[in-house]
Amino acid sequence: MTPKPSRRPLAGAALVMLQFAFMAGLAWLAGPGFLGLSAPGPAWVALAASVAVGMWALQANRPGNFNIRPTPRQGGTLIAHGPYRWIRHPMYTSVGAFGVACALAAGSAAAAAMAAMLCGVLLGKALLEERWMAEQHPGYAAYIAGTRRFLPGIF
Repeated sequence: MTPKPSRRPLAGAALVMLQFAFMAGLAWLAGPGFLGLSAPGPAWVALAASVAVGMWALQANRPGNFNIRPTPRQGGTLIAHGPYRWIRHPMYTSVGAFGVACALAAGSAAAAAMAAMLCGVLLGKALLEERWMAEQHPGYAAYIAGTRRFLPGIF
């Protein structure tokens, strides 16, 4: 069920708060591994991928169009170039890769669980955002048909 437009800001804010809480917890757990340069190689690769995808997404999006909440901005435009050419949510992919990097660096079940919960929050945000983007942008259904949600050609 889609929240009424008047409840969208509350739903979006709640998801963003959960996202940042999980990110902070993961950063705290992974900090010693990254700061002590003892994190395993795959953690560094995931962290580099997170930064690269995030920076690419920011470069492709225009100022004022970007929103950390899943609610589309009024007057916003649909971006379909850069990483958005292949995936609908490259910033969520970036955050998910950050979660994976932190879980690998921390090497604990708690970090793995927290990364999984972070990915669940990102999926929830993506599902809401896609529903609301389809309402605001007539071409969004065609865009969905030609892209994946988080990983090109996979998911």
